[in-house]
Amino acid sequence: MLTGRSMDWVKTAGSNLWVFPRGMQRDGAAGLNSMKWQSKYGSIVTSFFDAATVDGMNEKGLVINVLYLAESIYPTPTKNDKRKTMSIAAWGQYVLDSFTTVNEAVAELSKEPFYVVLVNTPDGHPGTGHLAISDPTGDSAIFEYINGKLVIHHDSKYQVMTNSPTFDKQLAINAYWQDVGGSIFLPGTSRAADRFVRASYYTSNLPQTADPVMSIAGVFSVIRNASAPFGVGDATKPNISATLWRTLSDQKAKVYYYESTTSPNIFWIEAKDIDFGAKDSTKLAVDNGQIYSGNAAKQFVSAAPFKFLEATPAA
Repeated sequence: MLTGRSMDWVKTAGSNLWVFPRGMQRDGAAGLNSMKWQSKYGSIVTSFFDAATVDGMNEKGLVINVLYLAESIYPTPTKNDKRKTMSIAAWGQYVLDSFTTVNEAVAELSKEPFYVVLVNTPDGHPGTGHLAISDPTGDSAIFEYINGKLVIHHDSKYQVMTNSPTFDKQLAINAYWQDVGGSIFLPGTSRAADRFVRASYYTSNLPQTADPVMSIAGVFSVIRNASAPFGVGDATKPNISATLWRTLSDQKAKVYYYESTTSPNIFWIEAKDIDFGAKDSTKLAVDNGQIYSGNAAKQFVSAAPFKFLEATPAA
């Protein structure tokens, strides 16, 4: 069970890799009514400007991927709203800290113990996004806020998500192209909808194999095909930008792979070499062109955990 992801953004995303241990005291960073919790599980994550968790895998093999979704509209609280608040910057980390399976996460999040609050990114864009999660059994779910309501798509058949449009429309567009037939014609632009179609077609045709080398190569081949080259993009729309990095999570072997588009090497972190019971969080800097190869688990250094971007709930 493997999950691959690409990160597209304008210029830079200020990303680094972090290891967070069990037992961390967390705060949803969204005002006085913020959700508070203690992490049950350790995790390996990739940050966004060292102010948000946008990608990662916990020690049980649960994976989160937060992608930009311009169409998101977040809740406006009611007068007697009992829900806690959560900055979108902390949304994915809460899932990694709290759950082992997609079923667990869906069961709890569908109760809406909190609602997500929008932030602006450090480089001035609206921080709107949707969340995909997957686990070692192959189960998956997508969480979106549409017209102020939480919408959950839960099914193991949901194997691809891109930036836009909303997931229900992504499925409808893909259904059209399935009728056309990918061996005859596939849409080739850098638009998210076109990349969804290509990724869906190529994923469905990947050889099913127990060989980890071929499996990893196969998933990387698809996510690279769905990446956007340099020089392609719109400075006003961060969801239409060049790919900066890619990750791949091997959810059974518990190995997290990272590939920068400006580095000659893929490197990885093997969870078996991480002490998730340690007291301190650790960091592996990749935001300044650093180059690593092989298993980089021992190259993390102790660092104070980053603070999530603070969100301001509507009054």
